[in-house]
Amino acid sequence: MNKKLIILPAALAAFAISACSTANITEEVPSPDAQLQEEQPDYGTDSQLQEEEQQETEQEQQEGVAVYVSYVKVTAANVNLRSGAGTGYTVLGSAEKDTYYAYVAETDGWYKIRYLNSYAYISKLYSVIYEIEASENEMVESVIREGTKLLGTQYVYGAVRYHDGSGNLNKGFTDTKFDCSSLTQYIFYKGANGLLLGVTTRTQVYQGITVADGGLQRGDLMFFTNSSRSNNSGIERIGHVALYLGDNLILHTSSDYAKIEALSSQRWSYFIQAQRMV
Repeated sequence: MNKKLIILPAALAAFAISACSTANITEEVPSPDAQLQEEQPDYGTDSQLQEEEQQETEQEQQEGVAVYVSYVKVTAANVNLRSGAGTGYTVLGSAEKDTYYAYVAETDGWYKIRYLNSYAYISKLYSVIYEIEASENEMVESVIREGTKLLGTQYVYGAVRYHDGSGNLNKGFTDTKFDCSSLTQYIFYKGANGLLLGVTTRTQVYQGITVADGGLQRGDLMFFTNSSRSNNSGIERIGHVALYLGDNLILHTSSDYAKIEALSSQRWSYFIQAQRMV
């Protein structure tokens, strides 16, 4: 039996909190200690945790042991995400059923997850751990970690790109709003040692190595058409990009916010090709 290593998504940063509606929210059933405003454990800094993760992952892979990354799958609709492990903490947002977040830790009946470039907590009553086998390419895992930090971030069509495609940083960029291609551009730059992707899906699709049918791997970029472009020809058919995580899951942003979810049959019908960037 393969030993499983839980890779903890790294990083501690200041909360980027956005207001949200509490209508039809699934409320957590409080534990006896739910209302206690206790100080949360210190899990270390981004760089410390990332270094520890990489060392552990490389050691396990060198030993031929399967390495797994842990996510938290939401099992109910509109579940509160809170600033601490208890119902007395501030609601930061809500989570859709069958979406996934990067697992960080477990405490007092709650999972700590990545959310809005910081952290949040979700009750274990409405979520479960889900594991995906990690890539042997640490750079792939680094790119994915950058993406999971931004889960919950607002979708804005035409959001200002991090750079102009040649590495010149753009004024007005903010990491609080992305569209699909600005998100992939940003996480590859941050996670893959400054790898430069183009500014749109129709430039990014020309980069990297085209993945053969049946060869899709964790970390590949998937390019799709959509309802408004499906009748176009050539490159103009492409209208969406997502990062493939394995197990039929993608990390992307499309019309609402950055999320991890399963590829639907409709999305698969729009699939055109995949590109391997690292």
